[in-house]
Amino acid sequence: MENDEEAPAPVRRAGGRLLIASVAGCAVLGGVLMLPPSERTHTRAPAPAPGAQAHRAVVAGVPAALPGLAALIGEREARVRAHPEDAGSWAVLGTAYVEQGRRTADPAYYPRAEAALRTSLRVSGKGNQGNAEALGGLAALANARRDFRAAKAWAEAARAARPRRWTTYPLLIDAYTGLGDQQAARAALDRLLKLRSGPDVLARAAAVYRDRGRREDAAAALSDAAAGARAPAERAAYLERSGQLAWERGEREDALRYFREAVRLDPGQRAAQAGRGRVLAALGRTAQALNAYRVALAQQPCPQYALELGELYESLGLGQAARVQYDLLRARVRVAAEGGADEELVLGQFEADHGDASVAVRRLRAEWDRQPGIAVADALGWALHRAGRDEEALRFATVATDQAKGGGVRSAPYAYHRGMIERGLQRYGPARRHLQEALRINPYFSPVHVRTARAALAELGEPSLADVPVMDAEGW
Repeated sequence: MENDEEAPAPVRRAGGRLLIASVAGCAVLGGVLMLPPSERTHTRAPAPAPGAQAHRAVVAGVPAALPGLAALIGEREARVRAHPEDAGSWAVLGTAYVEQGRRTADPAYYPRAEAALRTSLRVSGKGNQGNAEALGGLAALANARRDFRAAKAWAEAARAARPRRWTTYPLLIDAYTGLGDQQAARAALDRLLKLRSGPDVLARAAAVYRDRGRREDAAAALSDAAAGARAPAERAAYLERSGQLAWERGEREDALRYFREAVRLDPGQRAAQAGRGRVLAALGRTAQALNAYRVALAQQPCPQYALELGELYESLGLGQAARVQYDLLRARVRVAAEGGADEELVLGQFEADHGDASVAVRRLRAEWDRQPGIAVADALGWALHRAGRDEEALRFATVATDQAKGGGVRSAPYAYHRGMIERGLQRYGPARRHLQEALRINPYFSPVHVRTARAALAELGEPSLADVPVMDAEGW
């Protein structure tokens, strides 16, 4: 690991706008710490085995450590060989395969997960009506594959089977978000908050708050989720999300501390490792950034990481090294497709900036037709701009950035894309505002595009009277 060690990540708490589920737990913990040593020794339970820890995590839908997942998979494979009619074990095995595939970016686990989960449905004798565990596993699988329509169908079937099963609602939130249905996502969160409290629910709420532009609420919820997490891998996952949120706000040092602490708690937390690469590059610590990305890709060869590393190489003038990463991206997208996973979004983003913009438009338009989420709207708008179709591009960029249309998230890349599209349409006032907004949100959002944003702003110059709307008799 690079020599960038500092104090553990700060866990910052916003004001009392949220119901903090961890308060009672902290009070209990404080009481335990005040007990005499002899009493503490007698009441301490032994740590559960890794497979048991992972089993609890998988059943509850929270992050699990990779060694524990491997142990759980081995245990359940042995169980279903000995007891092939055990529908519950088939469901746990299938869901563990999903989590292993997601954590390792190895889509070869996904067909195995689907086979195990469908076996659970078959041997349970309930079909698609009553086996909520298997139905929820199939929803998790579809979300991991980025097939949000299928995820919605499976999760709604799981909800119909057991309406009070709280673990179904995070799956619904992911599916609705991927389909751009923010209203349904909020309704699912409201129902989840009525059914359960705790760190896992706080982390899920944070994602919805972030998508609605409520960044302080999101930060507070993640802070409390990390404080109340029951296992190191779970806490590491929430710290990684805190790091992402800090990075999106341009808070480099805080983001780096969150990411570093996440990796310390869970060395298999490769999303945090890639996050370290992102922040170290923004801090000018290029050699360490390159190494962090390489470590992340070695363990979790995610196409998104390959794209980011390629762009970092490109910003350094290392075109050949960038092309190696872009080739890796294409290869990983093909592998994902073989496992039934949809990586068209990242492939379209790559094609728009580094390949054929017309190909990007075709791919992303098809993706929009399948699942019109906010990220797809932004990517399609940018691809249309790169293809020279700015009028159409602006419609999608507006969806991605206009809170009234669902684009409540405050994103520097989204604001940058909209500003550049408006500049191409000679709408210089809005272009200036959105480019300035992008740099205010995160002045380091891309090693490639930040330079372009600054150059475009310099070219636009200061506002003039031509940028100010004229009021007529009916108002603005």
